[in-house]
Amino acid sequence: MPGAAAVLRHELIGLAGVFERNVYLVRRYIWWDVAFFVWTIANTLTIVFIGEGVEATGGQIDVEEVTTQLLVGAVVWAYLGVIFEILTETVAWERWEGTIEYTFMAPLSRPVHLFGMGLFAIVYGIIRAILLFGVVALFFDLDLSQADYLAAIVVLLVASVSFIGIGMMTAVLPLISPEKGTQLGFMAQGILLVISGVYYPVSVLPDWMQVASIFSPATYALDGLRDAILDGDGLTEMGDELWPLVIIGAVTIPLGLWVFRVGETYAKRHGKLKRSG
Repeated sequence: MPGAAAVLRHELIGLAGVFERNVYLVRRYIWWDVAFFVWTIANTLTIVFIGEGVEATGGQIDVEEVTTQLLVGAVVWAYLGVIFEILTETVAWERWEGTIEYTFMAPLSRPVHLFGMGLFAIVYGIIRAILLFGVVALFFDLDLSQADYLAAIVVLLVASVSFIGIGMMTAVLPLISPEKGTQLGFMAQGILLVISGVYYPVSVLPDWMQVASIFSPATYALDGLRDAILDGDGLTEMGDELWPLVIIGAVTIPLGLWVFRVGETYAKRHGKLKRSG
């Protein structure tokens, strides 16, 4: 029978082996860990900038207005999350169902495939957003009598085109990295969260982040929705929001299709199409 010291030595060797294995795994996927750290920073900054947004008001807070602004931000954030989740998990769903090879070999062009996923995401997301807004609004005494809901829906639909374009780019991540690609899509979502003013005015951000917010469709979607719901602005007053959204959509859609096509070619050449890890 081995002595207590030998048993302890054996267990400690096993413990060190498990620890060392995980060190090697971190080294192998170090850039993914860096990316996840960026996502953590984005979420932490979002919380901190909420405080900056309160300070920017000079302490004079209209509780109802702030509550409505936060409600709009939360609903748009949830809607954006649905778009990203459905598009980013386009590949993951096929892998889970075991149909990825059939889908990618089907007599269906890739743009039609991705636009089909995007159309479903928009319809599902809008229904979900309307229900979410209605249910949460019941918990608060908010005056929404002057809201222009038609203008709000139109802004959200136009913004959805841009969201789909960006979602196509994140959809390629599970193709090139079956291990952690899906999670990285949520990193992109987190970056949009922090720079777009979901829960605070963009003006409280550092100058370089305000420049980055110009390229985020969520920035214009939030501005347009808040103007429509809080101030009752109609479509004729939405030019500053709608035109940037149209331009961003015109750029991100073809760019997203190109990025996905490049990623699909890479995955097929390196045998990653059906891999789950």
